[in-house]
Amino acid sequence: MAIITKKNRAESNTNYAQGGIAAVTSKEDSIELHVQDTLQAGAGLCKEQVVRTIVQEGPARIAELIQLGMHFSEREIPQSNGARELDLGKEGGHSKRRILHAKDVTGREIECALLAAVAEQSNIRIFENHLAIDLITSQKLGQPAANRCMGVYVLDTASGQVETFRRAHHGPGDGRLRKSLSLHDESGHSHWRRCRMAFRAGAAIANMEFIQFHPTCLYHPKAKSFLISEAVRGEGGVLKNIAGTEFMEQHHPLKSLAPRDIVARAIDSE
Repeated sequence: MAIITKKNRAESNTNYAQGGIAAVTSKEDSIELHVQDTLQAGAGLCKEQVVRTIVQEGPARIAELIQLGMHFSEREIPQSNGARELDLGKEGGHSKRRILHAKDVTGREIECALLAAVAEQSNIRIFENHLAIDLITSQKLGQPAANRCMGVYVLDTASGQVETFRRAHHGPGDGRLRKSLSLHDESGHSHWRRCRMAFRAGAAIANMEFIQFHPTCLYHPKAKSFLISEAVRGEGGVLKNIAGTEFMEQHHPLKSLAPRDIVARAIDSE
């Protein structure tokens, strides 16, 4: 099995994720509450069965991460002689505290656990600094059968060569064939590029308007802005305008803990 990554194995959006993972792990919470919170935040656009499946399977996936060595932050239970429980945070759109986190570096800790698990598997190989270019399909190869993905063309950014990774078949070997091609310089490998690659392969593209805007970041005129975790608002942080006035109560009953799309629009209107 091959895992292709455009940079080094630890460089990803996951690595920079701060806040945490929403899942039902508390006796004060329930699957149904989480489902309803999600449907409400989705403003009627969510597919309920998909929401239910994800929410119901969430606790089991958390248990798997813990089994792989992931350590979520805990807190001491009051008046329990030192007993501890998961330290659950609260974020926008949630009616209960259900955000599991590892201090404020949750993504990095998850990635460390996953990479350690991958390293223990002899049949998985990670190709760093390899950039996917295009999917190879049976239709592109002129085969008359139903269109299937046969592999992918990948740029090795260190050597400048384009390599062919073919779909795995039964039997030994890493399933990689090499060949050199000329390739124009192209920077970036964004969400849009991945969608175009899927579209060229025949995939149906939908919901392109749903690009998430995180509402809050730290602005500095002489330095790069960076994200301020939603967990800050979950612990009591409030949004104010340049005059120092709170404004979210005009936009939603949850005020600064409203769903992200509402908070983003409210900030823009201010």
